[in-house]
Amino acid sequence: MNVSRPSVHPVEAPPLTEGAVHNGPRVRMKDVQGMPGTLGGLALRLLQFVFATVSLCVMSTTSDFPSVTAFRYLVAAVGLQCLWSFSLAVVDAYALLVRRSLRNCSIVGLFTLGDAVTSTLTFSAACSSAGITVLIGNDLNKCGVNHCAQFESATAMAFISWFAVSPSFLLNFWSLASR
Repeated sequence: MNVSRPSVHPVEAPPLTEGAVHNGPRVRMKDVQGMPGTLGGLALRLLQFVFATVSLCVMSTTSDFPSVTAFRYLVAAVGLQCLWSFSLAVVDAYALLVRRSLRNCSIVGLFTLGDAVTSTLTFSAACSSAGITVLIGNDLNKCGVNHCAQFESATAMAFISWFAVSPSFLLNFWSLASR
């Protein structure tokens, strides 16, 4: 904590009281829930993993998803999201078990970069899949011969996975920027 000194600013310093001497200087809160190595961070990673996995499974069980490039892109993006979220969930669980802090600048930078890449890929894949789903369902009226409900479900799960990645990215970026 930066305190002004009388030599810098010509004002008289407040007298120290007994409570201030025993309590010591005030410290900023270090662990915000949702950051790496916290229980909130682990919960966010597990949510990301679960929704991306559901999206991947639903989309890959349809027989005609390879015929549309946007659906193949969604499968690739949520597959990468599954791997990234699961690996970071394992790292978070390990950090919680051994009570380690993941506050290293390079580790937080890696997490921020990975979250930025995977969230951008997941969001763009979900948007393109939503556009194709609307095209198939509303514009072409071909939901009878396609799996529109499964496409919509997989797209919705991808969006929910992206909603879970966003707080992780923002908290990591905030932690990195506040150093």
